[in-house]
Amino acid sequence: MPHTWNPEQYLRYGDERARPFLDLTSRIGAESPRRVIDLGAGPGTLSRLLAERWPDAEVLAVDSSPEMIARASALQGITAVHGDLRTWTPPGEVDVLVSNAALQWVPGHLELLPRLIEMLAPGGWFAMQVPGNFEEPSHALRRELAAEEPYAPHLRGISSPASYDAATYLRVLQGAGLEVDAWETTYLHVLDGPDPVFEWVAGTGARPTLQALPGALRDRFEEEFRALLRAAYPDRGHGVLLPFRRVFAVARRPWGARSAAQR
Repeated sequence: MPHTWNPEQYLRYGDERARPFLDLTSRIGAESPRRVIDLGAGPGTLSRLLAERWPDAEVLAVDSSPEMIARASALQGITAVHGDLRTWTPPGEVDVLVSNAALQWVPGHLELLPRLIEMLAPGGWFAMQVPGNFEEPSHALRRELAAEEPYAPHLRGISSPASYDAATYLRVLQGAGLEVDAWETTYLHVLDGPDPVFEWVAGTGARPTLQALPGALRDRFEEEFRALLRAAYPDRGHGVLLPFRRVFAVARRPWGARSAAQR
């Protein structure tokens, strides 16, 4: 079931969402890449950081959301491109390919990784990050509530994010002939404001669920979901603590390997 994205809602916690991207890209050792791709770039604010790091590179921010691409198009230093990461093809060899918090939306994305790797030039870098918190209350409570009446009939077949552990990504990337560094980190975000965990998930994982419900039912679901999240993530006087596990992998194609464009 298709859904749309809201850049403003997504960027409400922009600083917290940027931390994994910065940790991921700090492990990329490319010095003077010619072409840098941010696949699943969202509003392009983080793609802009890639352009600042490599000002001589062509930086393409690719996303399937028209709303996100419209926002990214207003930024200098990057080229915003509308495209589905499952099928999009770059205009040539890629020196750095980044996919940050996007692959979890692609069912069976392990099978997609070899295609992405084929885009790399010899010596090229691939860096990915996905959330690994889908068993936490922020997701589990939504799934449980969505399975109840009267919501369940409206929520069959909605998009649902999923990911694997770091060791699984490491093995797949090694099997494709890359040199791999993979790890996991749990961030402890301290959030302020009314119902901050709801506001966080409303911009990402809960968005397809909320959009699939008709107006009055959506309001009822939101009210119940907010209450469940408040109970699961209480404010104990210093803000609301949201533990958030992230899974990372940074890999490099050996110099001797040939890309698909060279064959």
